[in-house]
Order: sequence, then structure tokens, then C-alpha cells
Amino acid sequence: MASSFGRTDSVSVASPFRSEVVEELARHGLCPTAGTSAQLMREQVNDLYRYEIRRLRDRCRAGEFAIDELPGRVVELRRRYLLLSIPTTQWVDLPGQDR
Repeated sequence: MASSFGRTDSVSVASPFRSEVVEELARHGLCPTAGTSAQLMREQVNDLYRYEIRRLRDRCRAGEFAIDELPGRVVELRRRYLLLSIPTTQWVDLPGQDR
């Protein structure tokens, strides 16, 4: 009996997430499965954002850049985490929902 381990063509798993959200999650190294909740994904994205914002603060304290550059860098970082500004109810396609 042949094993289908590692093959993606043998089983198709429908994701409840919108394709744009899946792409954005992938940019952060996240790959939700069919059973992954939007809330869990949001928490993971938020954890990544908080980690990066702390690193940014620490780099500023270490003198890598001047404190007056910090606000601009925070805005730039926030732009990379736009998913956090979108309600999780809009991350998924709900049955009967029009886009």
C-alpha cells in the first residue's frame, strides 16, 4: 500500500480563511489549518507584533538609531501588521456571506 504522507494532492482541506488573510499570515510564517480558529491566528500575529515592537524599543535603547526615529519605525512596523486592525470575523468566509 502506497503512503500519501507528504502529498498535498491526495487530500484537499478547505480553509475557512479568506485568501488575502492566508497570504498575510504566510508573510508572518503562519499557516492555519482547516481547524484553526481566527482568534488563535490573531493571538499569534499579536504575539509576533509585540515581540518585534519590543525588539525595536531595545534597539533604540542600545543606540542603533535615535529616539526621534522611533515613531516612524513603529508606524512602519504597524503597517506590516495590518491584520491586527481587522476584526477576526472578517478574516473568514462565512456561509452565505457576500464580499
